[in-house]
Amino acid sequence: MKILLVEDDRLLGDGIRAGLLQAGFAVDWAQDGRTAELALSGEAYDAVVLDLGLPRLSGMEVLARARAARNAVPVLILTARDTVPDRIAGLDAGADDYLVKPFDLGELQARLRALIRRSGQQAEPVLAHGALRLDPAARSASWQGQPVELSAREFAVLHTLLLNAGRVLSKAQLEESLYGWGEEIESNAVEVFVHHLRRKLSAELIRTVRGVGYMIPKAAE
Repeated sequence: MKILLVEDDRLLGDGIRAGLLQAGFAVDWAQDGRTAELALSGEAYDAVVLDLGLPRLSGMEVLARARAARNAVPVLILTARDTVPDRIAGLDAGADDYLVKPFDLGELQARLRALIRRSGQQAEPVLAHGALRLDPAARSASWQGQPVELSAREFAVLHTLLLNAGRVLSKAQLEESLYGWGEEIESNAVEVFVHHLRRKLSAELIRTVRGVGYMIPKAAE
């Protein structure tokens, strides 16, 4: 799951980014409104964490322009403005949720997971596919009732494929879901993660569509 973090406070932004990375999110961090606007116009994100008090372009303007461009990405506003009119204005402008500073990182992570579930019409917090169970909140997986240890990247690949069950995802799409700006990507990283998942779960779970990418069928066949 890839998040756009928009926060101009370097200390706070660095802490949020580290917390989201630890929770298994890939994070792009924009430190001004103009950079955020460009990122939203050129890349696909699962959710946005948006501060309001930004240089170059305010958070409200970033949100308004994204919605005017019919970008429906879930947006969680993160701000120190703790008044009812501010919250109403943000929600009316198109935000999906609101979190006031200071906040708990665990709550931010949980709210993002909930936003992403709702946007993908996935009501249940635990993803199930045949003998596979994946719990994003607990970062746990099981196969045929037995727990399976997955690395953070393996978990992220599996989670992305399950959220898109029935769709073929290219190597580039999977890489985008795994890595943020500035992170080095090894040329065969996705292939290695898929190989590990097949070995730990089932060789038949993830299908290779030659010349296109990888997929998990929408329903067990």
